[in-house]
This record gives sequence, structure tokens and C-alpha cells, in this order.
Amino acid sequence: MTSRPRTAVSRPPGPAAARPRRRGERSTAASVALHGTLLLASFVALFPVAWLAWISLGPDKTDFLHADEIAGKLSLSNYSTVLADTDFLRWVGNSLIVSLGTCLVGVFVSASAAYAVSRLRFPGHRQLMWTFLVTQMFPFAILIVPLYNILAGLDLLDTYWALIAVNLTQAVPYCAWLLKGYFDTIPHEIDEAGRVDGLTPFGTFWRLVLPLARPGMAVAAFYTFITAWSEFAFASVFMLSSDKYTLPIGLATFVSEHDQQWNLMAATGVLIGIPAAAFFYLVQRHLVTGLTAGAAKS
Repeated sequence: MTSRPRTAVSRPPGPAAARPRRRGERSTAASVALHGTLLLASFVALFPVAWLAWISLGPDKTDFLHADEIAGKLSLSNYSTVLADTDFLRWVGNSLIVSLGTCLVGVFVSASAAYAVSRLRFPGHRQLMWTFLVTQMFPFAILIVPLYNILAGLDLLDTYWALIAVNLTQAVPYCAWLLKGYFDTIPHEIDEAGRVDGLTPFGTFWRLVLPLARPGMAVAAFYTFITAWSEFAFASVFMLSSDKYTLPIGLATFVSEHDQQWNLMAATGVLIGIPAAAFFYLVQRHLVTGLTAGAAKS
């Protein structure tokens, strides 16, 4: 008997098999949730800045109560008033002196201390870093009175050096911890090569290690600058003369017991943010690298 050829039975088309996700690949739902979270976080971060800029365009000091009416009377009069009729430029100059002075001195001192603790094994090097950490435990408000007495005894009240010194008490401990972690990531062979070439420990630090530590130094510089640029409590107590006011103290002059010029405050706030944003732009390419490297071994 001859067997009949079997005919292939056609199966109804079914759903295609789902493609397996690669490692690290997110699902559509996870991507939507992630981007939605990022958009929400961006809105939360940008809304106060956008609101401040919008209020600054209202010519009346009560426009912040009726922000929807500002669109019909947009004006730059607040900015012209702040720049022409106040001591804003003097405040900027004072703040730059204090902020840049704090930045330069603070970065050098914290980098020197961090390098010494990272590379040298002197008695008490661990206790030094813990001392830096302990100083951050005290609220700065309780330090105002003792610092005032110290500065008065040294005849430094109402001077730029007084404000730079007290700002350093805030900036140096944090920056020393940050830079110590960053210096730990730099190979010790760099120091050995410097000694072979006849460099002193300071020469090795200055000529070989610091150029490699630029990302960490950028983070420290940004932190010290912003700390001094926005500091209010110490400046309001230690700077007694109106010609020594920094920007935060000048900003407070728009609010008194009987009058609040919110429109001028908003315009001044926008202007204050411009130098800080410019400084951030100069160092921003190093910030992420410096923060992640410093956090790896802190």
C-alpha cells in the first residue's frame, strides 16, 4: 500500500512572542514613570525661580497678590530702580570680595588639610577629620555671640576679614571631608614619582596632585562661593556700616516694619542669582565627577 503524503495543517496565526528585554533595559511603564518623576522634580525646582522672575516684572509692590494681572502691565522698572536708586552695585562688590576671598582661602586651606590627612600619617590625623565633622553638629546661630566677642576683641568687626573668617568655619570642614575622599582616589605612585624627581611634599601637592584634583577642587570652590554669597546671619551681625552690606543684607532693607517692597525684592533676587549661575556654569562640567569621586571613599 502506498501511503498518502501528509498535508501540513495550517495553524491560525497567534500573537508574536514578546521580545525579551536586555539587561538594564526599562519597560515602557518604567520609562513613563521615570520621565514623569523627572518632569515633576524639574517643575518643583524651577517653579520658585520662574515665579520670582514673573513677580519681578510687576511694577507695583502688591502685584504678588494678583500675579495673573501682571501680564497686562509687564515692566522692567523694578530692575532700573534697583540698579539706579539703591546701593545694589556696592552690595555686589562687597559680596564678591567676601565670596571670592572665602573661596580662595577656603579651598586652599581645606585642600591642604585633606591632602595631609590623606597622605601623611601624623599623630591625630584621624581625630582631625572627626573634629571637622563634630564642628558641623552645632547650629551656627549659637556661634554668633562667641564669634562676635572674639572678633570684637581682635578689632575685626565691620571688616571683610571678619566675614571671610566666619564663613570659613562653615566651608572648610565640609570641603576637607570632600577633598580627602577625592585625594584618596589619586594613586600614591604620583607622590612617589614626585619624590623621585626631588620635589618636596608641598611641591608634589602643588605641582602634581592639585592638577589631577580639579573636579574635586571645583566642587569645593562652588560650595565655598555659594556659602559666602548667600550667607545672612553672620553678615547681619558683624557688618555694622551700610557701606559694608552684602547682597543678603541689602535685600533685607526692602522690608521694614511699615513697608514691604516685594517687587524690588523680587528684582534684586533675580539679579543676585545671575553671578551664582555664572559661577556654576564655569565649574559645572567638574561638579558631577568631583561629587561622585569624593563620595566613593569619604
